[in-house]
Amino acid sequence: MTARIIDGRAFAATVRERVAQHVSLLKQEHGVTPGLAVVLVGEDPASQVYVRSKGKQTVDVGMNSYEHRLAADTTETELLGLIQQLNVDPAVHGILVQLPLPAHLNEALVINAIDAAKDVDGFHISNVGRLATGQKAMVPCTPLGCLMMLREYCGDLSGLNAVVIGRSNIVGKPMAQLLLKDSCTVTVAHSRTRNLPEVLKGADIIVAAVGRPGFVLGEWIKPGATVIDVGINRIEQGDAKARLVGDVDFDSAREIAGAITPVPGGVGPMTIACLLANTVTACCRAHALPEPVGLVA
Repeated sequence: MTARIIDGRAFAATVRERVAQHVSLLKQEHGVTPGLAVVLVGEDPASQVYVRSKGKQTVDVGMNSYEHRLAADTTETELLGLIQQLNVDPAVHGILVQLPLPAHLNEALVINAIDAAKDVDGFHISNVGRLATGQKAMVPCTPLGCLMMLREYCGDLSGLNAVVIGRSNIVGKPMAQLLLKDSCTVTVAHSRTRNLPEVLKGADIIVAAVGRPGFVLGEWIKPGATVIDVGINRIEQGDAKARLVGDVDFDSAREIAGAITPVPGGVGPMTIACLLANTVTACCRAHALPEPVGLVA
């Protein structure tokens, strides 16, 4: 058996198309244009690339993009003041503060200063709590993207055995909550789980988000299982360009799994697409309008 490759780039393009259609509908029928504000503090090169990409894709789907670039020595008071301005700005429906922040800034304080209804990253403590208790919440983008792909490739998830490898607040924990919400039987494993190969042997779904290159071997996987590889690990190759690999040993896993996401080109492209989806959802909730079908958890 050779696994179907889950093309994250193609799937993300479909999500962006759905977002663009809903944005057009909001404009034409309700006179509302969703707006996303991204705040970047400092000159981190990777963050600058991400912010440019987010801004371009926001405009491409017809939304308003507001970029705020602050100096690396911006004070906490100044940053919190900007966030408060964005919180009360009716044109802004989603707020994202690009992480990581400079060391002198308290990330938790900054994240929780964002209006929970505009927290399109889904990191605010209120959204974390709502998700954990089955209430309506803004959902972190990467787990949301994983869920969308699983629904597409597995159909009804009810009753399936799912193993999430990783317990981070950004991916592992919210991913487990989303799978529980879709009536999976969920096990949360991690790098210290004993007998992990045995745990995985019973999994219909594996979501690997442990941050270790090639950690999950093909021989650990149940034949026909769907494997979502969230890991992005940079492997240096001497003088050659660094290579990106996932948390799953792709070559061995693809011979056993029924479907698998590659790295790169799997989960990664879905993250920004789901950020756009969350912004549309936040806009609809702000104006008490129907939420976009297929773009929410």
